[in-house]
This record gives sequence, C-alpha cells and structure tokens, in this order.
Amino acid sequence: MRVPCAAFRQAAVGQGRSHGRARPAVRRPVRRRPPAVAREVWAPLLLTIAAVTYNDWLLEFVLPTGLDARHSYVSELYASDQRFHTFFGVVECVTAVLVVTAALLARGAAPGRWAAAGWWAQVGFGATSVADVVVPMRCAPSVEYFCEAVNPWHTTTSALVHAALFASMTFLVVASRTERPLWPVIRRWGPWTLACSLLTALATVGPLFGRPGWHGVPQRAHLLLVGVWFLLLAVALRTEARQPGRTAHSGASSP
Repeated sequence: MRVPCAAFRQAAVGQGRSHGRARPAVRRPVRRRPPAVAREVWAPLLLTIAAVTYNDWLLEFVLPTGLDARHSYVSELYASDQRFHTFFGVVECVTAVLVVTAALLARGAAPGRWAAAGWWAQVGFGATSVADVVVPMRCAPSVEYFCEAVNPWHTTTSALVHAALFASMTFLVVASRTERPLWPVIRRWGPWTLACSLLTALATVGPLFGRPGWHGVPQRAHLLLVGVWFLLLAVALRTEARQPGRTAHSGASSP
C-alpha cells in the first residue's frame, strides 16, 4: 500500500524536529572572580600581618639595641647610627607596603565616599611611613647627650604619618556608621581605639619641648593600639565578605 506524499513529508518534518530539539543547558558552578578573592581574603590577611610587623619594637626585648624602651622613641631603633638601623628600617617599609596594598584592595570593593577617603588616607599613611625611614633620626637622643631630639625632616614626616593615620581612622569610623552596616566591630570599637591612639600620641611630645622621660611608654602603647586598629579592619572586611548583599550601602553612593 502506498503512503501519500503529504503524509510522508509530515512524518519527515516531525522526525527532523525531534532530532533538532534543544537540550537543556547544563549549569556550571560560578567561580569567584580573582578581584573578589583579593578583597575578601588578601586584604584582611595583609592587615593582620601589618598589625604584627608594626609592633616590631617588641624585638627590643631580645635584641641588644642598647635603648631603654621607657625613655626612647621607637624611631631611635632605625636612627642612622644605630646597630639595627637597616633591620628595623626594612621592617617599617615592609609594613608600609602591606598597609598600602591592603587599602588599595579594600578600596576596590567600591565603598561609599567616607570609606574611600579612609582607604586613601591609609595609603597616605603608608607612603609617609616610608618617608619616615628615608629621612631617619641621625642619632638616638635618649642615650646620646649631644643628639638633638628634634630633627626637622624626620619630625615633619612623623607628623604626616600621624595626620594620615588619624584621618584614616576618623573617615572609616564615620563610614561604619553611615555607609557600611556590616562593620559592627568598627562601629563599636573604632571610636575608642581612635581616642586612645590620639591621647597616647599626644603624650609622646615631651622631648620636643625639652621635657624627655617616659615618653617611650605611651608611644609603644600607641603602636599597640594601631595594631589593634588593623585587626579591627581585618575583622570588619571578613565579616562583610561573609554576608549576602554585602555591596549594599546605607543610602550612600560611590564616588
């Protein structure tokens, strides 16, 4: 029995459609982009390391520096005529690189204006810290009677270091209250750390006005507080990275 041509063509078309049917798409696992990994992992890690290296003065207890930690500036450790000048100077520069790199990585997360200003101020803090090593004290006034406590270039760079540091801390504390709702650790402990850091820094200016003695204690307390600040930033960044919708802002837009 012959099959009509029309029926044959219809069957052929149906068979072709069945062979040409689209297969369901296979969903592949979404991989995190390298920039996101850098911000969420490397920035907190670098800040944690910087918190340790910024307090390299603790090595005074094991190295024969010849300085009394109670009555000497930490800058005297890398004064030009000191035995461990190169070692402590290199550690300071490494710390500056860590801080700057962490700030640039954190800045890449597109925060609000206050946070952006805070990270850029931290970049300035690292840059001026390097300048502080490039123009060191020529000698250690705490152990050398004729050594001047005020070295114009070094005093200027040290003032810039503190200005950039306190600006960064202030901006990031404000950001935690206005732009970054996922920074509760900064919102809670940041103001206290900022206030204590500022007070301990002011307590170190005695030798600049001809009243040396015991200034080493508040300065080292100040350095410990800065290390605590770096750890707070590291915790804040990791906390924010683990939360869904972490790019959301509280009524703030990126610059």
